[in-house]
Amino acid sequence: MKELFEYLRTFDLKALFITPTTNGVLQFFRYLFVGGAATVVDWAVLFLLTQGGLYYMVSTVIAFLAGLITNFVLSKLLVFKASEARVGTAAEFASYGLIGVIGLGFTMGIMYLLTEKLHVFYMLSKAAATMLVLVWNYLARKLLLYKNDSGHPLRKQS
Repeated sequence: MKELFEYLRTFDLKALFITPTTNGVLQFFRYLFVGGAATVVDWAVLFLLTQGGLYYMVSTVIAFLAGLITNFVLSKLLVFKASEARVGTAAEFASYGLIGVIGLGFTMGIMYLLTEKLHVFYMLSKAAATMLVLVWNYLARKLLLYKNDSGHPLRKQS
């Protein structure tokens, strides 16, 4: 945590976002930004497709795929660059996708419950689902897919 605060204090963007690290706190910080970018893509696709007339649950699936690809590419480049995947690239993407599909299941359940049953605007339902799924995706990918950290997902490492 101290390392993150030092990078923030000195505004060391290279250390904050580019330099490979296995430090769980720094990786989670980066994952928040990567997740933010993927969320923008996801939400934009969801909104545009739904406003264009597609049923919001179908739009949710298509938007999920766009966000998943964005998240995978940026995570490989910025978050888990120093962490070797437990499997090859094709299997890594498949595993990444499987974790994402479980997250999509959470999203669909939350969207259905809030939008269909409680009549919450679909974009607000998506916001609630995004918060839960962000934590699921990070922890599952960190603990199940990448090797460098055999312990706690936020344990400090170099």
